[in-house]
Amino acid sequence: MSPMVSRPSRPRRSALYMPASNPRTVEKARSLACDVVILDLEDAVLPEAKLEARAAAVAAVTAGGFGGREVVVRVNALETPWGEADLAAAASAGPDAILAPKVRGPADVLAYDRAIAAAPAHTRLWVMIETVQSIFALDAIAGAAPKHGASRLAGLVMGVNDLAREMGARQSADRAPFHAALSLAVTAARAHGLIILDGVHNEIDDLAALEAVCRQGAAFGFDGKTLIHPSHLAICNEVFTPAPAEVAWARAVIAAFDDPRNAGKGALRVEGRLAELLHRDQALKMVAVADAIASAQER
Repeated sequence: MSPMVSRPSRPRRSALYMPASNPRTVEKARSLACDVVILDLEDAVLPEAKLEARAAAVAAVTAGGFGGREVVVRVNALETPWGEADLAAAASAGPDAILAPKVRGPADVLAYDRAIAAAPAHTRLWVMIETVQSIFALDAIAGAAPKHGASRLAGLVMGVNDLAREMGARQSADRAPFHAALSLAVTAARAHGLIILDGVHNEIDDLAALEAVCRQGAAFGFDGKTLIHPSHLAICNEVFTPAPAEVAWARAVIAAFDDPRNAGKGALRVEGRLAELLHRDQALKMVAVADAIASAQER
């Protein structure tokens, strides 16, 4: 695992895309209940506004004021007229992460990693999984850190809209055409210790459908979901917050394995349920996330 991989204890339930070219939305993001703010230079910004958006994103990151929210800049692809300058500017600003679009394989990951070599040490690289080529290279992409030296790689983000376009697939309510890609992407991320976020929900006013796809994403194992509208935050945060009963059982599992009387045991009976060491590892992660969420809510 790369030494720069993000720790799982930081909640990333909701990651809100905000066009960097709109100063009012960027200012609003400083007070919204999202775990991650993604200042977008790519899809949400028209070509004629790209330069303005880049300068605004740098200014916003430099100014700060986002509290405990993670700040990410999504750049344009390297092969576009804006990509190289976007990466240089974002690297100089030093956000928490730089999100690179349209990766096809580990060579793209390495190219982005090299392009932000001058960024501060804390700045990580996240990459979008949204091309058909990337689905057949998920393990290689997620494993680019140890295999190819992409030391900043820390996360994957699904881009289902672009994937659907390239596949020629229809986006049904159950997202059936993308189940394989979603599941494999989560599996690849977990195999290499990366965080992974689900794609956006396009129907802004259909909150029932939003809740359904959030619950589906949580069932797949995603850490959270990318969003395009603030009205989606409450549902997304609720679904990806560990339930109190789950957290209580996780604490009981940790306490049971920490009890000296159970030293050396690989399986225990905890409140009528079987708990193995793998459940203890899961419990530690869940409690860490729950404590981080509670701490953020108290501030």
